[in-house]
Amino acid sequence: MTSMQKLAGLLMLMLVLMAGSAGVTWQVQDWRMGKKLSEQAGLHQEDLTRISMVAAAQVRADQSKRLATEQQLAIQDQQHTKELTDAQRTQAALRDRLATADVRLSVLIDATDTASSCNVPAASGAVGVVHATRRAQLDPAHAQRILGITGDGDNAIIALRACQAYVRTISR
Repeated sequence: MTSMQKLAGLLMLMLVLMAGSAGVTWQVQDWRMGKKLSEQAGLHQEDLTRISMVAAAQVRADQSKRLATEQQLAIQDQQHTKELTDAQRTQAALRDRLATADVRLSVLIDATDTASSCNVPAASGAVGVVHATRRAQLDPAHAQRILGITGDGDNAIIALRACQAYVRTISR
C-alpha cells in the first residue's frame, strides 16, 4: 500500500467517523428537541387546563348572579302584584261605597268667591270633620269618574315603581 492509499484510507475512515459522529449528534439533538417539545406540550396542556377551570368558575359565578337576580325580580314582582291587587281592591270597595251612597265625595268651596251662587250652608253637620267650611257634594257619576281617574293614576304609579325597581336590579 502506498502512502497515498493509506492517506485515502485514513481520509475515508475520518469521513465515516465524522458521518457517524454527525448522525449521533443529530440523534442526540433530536432527542433533546423532542424532550423540550414534550415539556412545552405539557406546560401548554397545564395552561389550557387552568384557563378552562377559570372559565368554568366564571360561568358558575355568572349563573349564580343571574339566578339571584331572577329570584330578586320574582320577589319584587310578587310585591308589586300584591300592591296593585290591594290598590284595586281598595278602589273597588270605595266605588261600591259610592254607589250605595254609603260615602259621598264633596269638595271645598271658596267662601270668598262671590261669583259662585252656590248656597251651601256653612255649618257642618254632626258627622262632618271640617268645621265651618262650605262644601258641595259631587254627583255620584262624577265621583265614580274621579275615582276611576285616581285609580288609573295609582296603577300607573305602582307600575312605574315596579319598572324602576326592575331597572335598578338589572343595572347592578
